[in-house]
Amino acid sequence: MAPAGGATTTTGTNSAGTASRAGATSGAAGPAWASAGTTPRPRGGDGSSATSPSSRTGALSTRTGSSGRSGSSRTGSRRRRFGGGLVEVAPIVQADPATAVMATAEVPEEKRYCAKCGNPVGRARGDRTGRTSGFCPSCGEGFNFTPKLGKGELVGGQYEVVGALAHGGLGWIYLAIDKNVSDRWVVLKGLLNSGDEDALAAAVAERRFLAEVEHPNIVKIYNFVEHDGAGYIVMEYIGGQSLKDMLKKRRAANGGNADPIPVDQALAFVLEIMPAFAYLHDRSLIFCDFKPDNVIQSGDQMKLIDLGGVVHIDDLDAAIYGTVGYQAPEMATEGPSIASDLYTIGRTLAVLTTDFRGYQSTFKDSLPDRGEFAVYTRFESFYRLLVRATRTVPAERFVDAGEMSDQMLGVLRQVLAAGGEPRPAPSRLFTGELRTDLKSDRPRWQDLPSPLIDLTDPAAAFLASVTVTEPSEVLTLLANAPENTVEVRLRTLRAHIDLGGDFQGARDERDRLLATDGADWRVAWYDGLLALATEQFEYARQQFDAVYSALPGELAPQLALGLALELAGDPGAAGYYDVVSRTDPAYTTAAAGLARCRLGAGDRNGAVEAYNRVPGTSSAYRSSQVGAVRALVRAHPASAADVTTLSAAAALIERLEIEAAQLAALRAELLEQALRTVGGGRALPASVLGPARSGEVHEREIRFALEDAYREMAQAAHGPEKIRLVDLANASRPRTRT
Repeated sequence: MAPAGGATTTTGTNSAGTASRAGATSGAAGPAWASAGTTPRPRGGDGSSATSPSSRTGALSTRTGSSGRSGSSRTGSRRRRFGGGLVEVAPIVQADPATAVMATAEVPEEKRYCAKCGNPVGRARGDRTGRTSGFCPSCGEGFNFTPKLGKGELVGGQYEVVGALAHGGLGWIYLAIDKNVSDRWVVLKGLLNSGDEDALAAAVAERRFLAEVEHPNIVKIYNFVEHDGAGYIVMEYIGGQSLKDMLKKRRAANGGNADPIPVDQALAFVLEIMPAFAYLHDRSLIFCDFKPDNVIQSGDQMKLIDLGGVVHIDDLDAAIYGTVGYQAPEMATEGPSIASDLYTIGRTLAVLTTDFRGYQSTFKDSLPDRGEFAVYTRFESFYRLLVRATRTVPAERFVDAGEMSDQMLGVLRQVLAAGGEPRPAPSRLFTGELRTDLKSDRPRWQDLPSPLIDLTDPAAAFLASVTVTEPSEVLTLLANAPENTVEVRLRTLRAHIDLGGDFQGARDERDRLLATDGADWRVAWYDGLLALATEQFEYARQQFDAVYSALPGELAPQLALGLALELAGDPGAAGYYDVVSRTDPAYTTAAAGLARCRLGAGDRNGAVEAYNRVPGTSSAYRSSQVGAVRALVRAHPASAADVTTLSAAAALIERLEIEAAQLAALRAELLEQALRTVGGGRALPASVLGPARSGEVHEREIRFALEDAYREMAQAAHGPEKIRLVDLANASRPRTRT
């Protein structure tokens, strides 16, 4: 259990069965150099263990050949936008480094803990103040919270100490001047005490690995020196504030009450340092101890700092550092991995964006229910992102930092779009929607996007050559594929679904894929399509829900979920359609689906707003405007048309650029509804006949206008349809004396 005032790791055991260290002291307030409450833990056994594969009832896998994307980091002192350029962030003004030095270099009593057993040390007793040095009364381990270096002291014959910056998990951190390199500011990170073998090992490891690390988002390690029997790491000085400092300042400004960082800003901050994780992971280095303390905004750049816990993934003897509430649960038995680093990133995002009480106790290895926090309720994709990143089974987390970055960026786009401005971007995993004709009044599963071909699949080139669209022809070509790869089997399944009929061929192919690749999200996707085609809407919802959980930053799974729910008569479909069309208006079927849902709920104006999301450049724009007119005009049990909606429809018809016969048909629908509205001799505003009209009109004028509309439609018709329209025109004409 973590002591009050500072987080520590739980106690683990090494291969010899001895307890590892637990309970380093937490850092005092100041620059983000102190790794508060980190504790090493040895690797258990051989450092690995078998994990069960993801199941259809749990998490789907995204481990395909093309899923690894490390991304890149942009630099530039004038950059002011983070998160792929989507979020504007004010730069942190660099203060004089000398002002960051602690006026009184001491560790508060409530933050003094034994480095070995984690019990409180150096505490006051009665009238006697707590000692800053001595021995732990519980285990006998020595402690010393007094800075070893004083102002003006020259370390390594090169670094002149200015003062202490903070006290962290591995001891005091000092500001110094490099007298050999243009008096540049540097930071000296010292050990907790010279007799602490684990701390010494961590420092040596830091020197060995990190002297060669060179990345714009990672603090630079310059040197490693010894002074009076103690070791010090020399690193660049980074002025600014950590994410932990930001949380503290927000709380203070909010009268001592928690004020989490907005989700868009938190995602943008973390996205900026994701390339640093990709860089480390590409070199088989695991950060181990990521948390809000260890990332700092300096000017207009984010930096990953405090690298004392970094280990090589194959180093089974290294002491492992981590912090309770952030550290992955398998660290004690399986050791560090890419998955364990991604876990710490997910936990950090959770702490940054909510008043996450109990994250080091009750929810040490879990997240609260979605309904606990407004941000989780409002941004379902964000919650699903956190859930996947922090799954207890490592294999069910994101594949790598590149994939997690992609999904984070997709979630960020959805969060920002909730504010009203679309944030579209091409998907790396899905095509666009396959049809943009919005004339249908019922959703079609055939319109949904399709997963893109994995280009690393051995049959990718062959599949690209299959350009026929007739399902039977596709199946004939696939039967001669050079290799029956996963992609070939997926394409075969899709062709069987498109073929229709009794769907037995599709079911057989689906079952074969489930037996060999059941955890692949693409299998669940096509299984969901098969369920839609056979009208098993609840089962389809389950499959698309699983895909959404695997890919929270993608819009296609949410579009599929909306479609499945709408077909099942579930009003929850509107929420998914809303997110998709708001984020990327190019998904015109989402706008149409949202309009149908809103109209079904009696919200005519909301339906029009949904249709108006379709951009003017889209081939579906005209049909969307026709849909908007009909949303205003057509009778619906939950929503009676009124004079306002009829006038709005007339104005919209006037602006439409479609064929004359189509315009006439829309006017006829409008005027038929107007006739029903004027029953009993009631007058209507003349604007129902067109926006240029003023005054009022009665049934007679409306009938003449309706007659004209039907006759205009008849001019473009032929045969029986022409006769029908002429009859309607005659029936609409008001009775006259002549």
